[in-house]
Amino acid sequence: MYEEFAAVYDTLMDDFDYPAWAAYYLRLLNEAGCRPCTVFECGCGTGSMSVHLARAGLKLTSSDLSEDMLRRAQTKARANGLSIPFVLMDMRSLELPRPVDAILACCDAVNYLAGDGDAPAFFRAAHRFLKPGGVLAFDVSSEAKLTAMRNAFFGEERERIAYLWQNSMDERSRVITMDLTFFVETENGLYRRFEERHIQRAHSEAELRRWLEESGFSDVRVYGDRTLQPPAPEEQRLHIVAKRA
Repeated sequence: MYEEFAAVYDTLMDDFDYPAWAAYYLRLLNEAGCRPCTVFECGCGTGSMSVHLARAGLKLTSSDLSEDMLRRAQTKARANGLSIPFVLMDMRSLELPRPVDAILACCDAVNYLAGDGDAPAFFRAAHRFLKPGGVLAFDVSSEAKLTAMRNAFFGEERERIAYLWQNSMDERSRVITMDLTFFVETENGLYRRFEERHIQRAHSEAELRRWLEESGFSDVRVYGDRTLQPPAPEEQRLHIVAKRA
C-alpha cells in the first residue's frame, strides 16, 4: 500500500508547516488539561509530524498502515537523531502494551476511516488505551470542504513531478473517491506513471460528537482550523479533542 506514493509524499507536502501543527496539537492537549508524557500517534505517514512531536520531549510511539511510509519515517527519525518506535497498526483496532496520556490522529487520518463503523471502532479502541484523564485529539477535513470538492478535477506540475486529481462522491454515504495519476521523472529523463486511489468520508461534526460520547468520552471540544474558537459554518478543517473521564 502506498509504495510509490510514499516516495513522492514529502515532495508534495513540502509547503506543510509541520512545526506549527505540532505546536498547535500540544496546545490543544494543554487546553484540555493534559500534560502528556506518553503519546501514541496514528496515521504518521512519513513521520514529519512525529519528528517535531518527539523534539518537544514526548515519549512517542507512531503507527501507520503502510510499511513503505513507516520505512521512510524511521529513516527520517534517525537522520534527526531521534529514537521513535514505529509500528505497523490499523487504527481501528489499536493494541497497546499499556495506556498512554494522549492519542493523536493528524492530517485527515480519521477521514480515511470511510467504512460503516470504522470511526466508532477507532474511538472505542482509543478510549480503551487512554489513561483516566487522557485525551484523544484529531482533525478532519470538514464536511463542507469535501462536499465542495466532490467533483473537482485539478492538477499540478512541479520540478520532476506532475499529477492529475479527479474526485467523485457518493452522495448517500458521503464517501469521496480521489483518483490520482502521477508522472515522476526518472534518472534517464523519462517519466514514470503510476496511479493512486484514496477514499475518505465526510464526517459531520454532529456524528463525530455522538460517536465519541457513545465510546465513553466526555468534554468533547471542536475547534476551527488551528484555532481555539468554534468552527465557522464553512470551516475547511475541524480539530476535535475528547477526554477519557
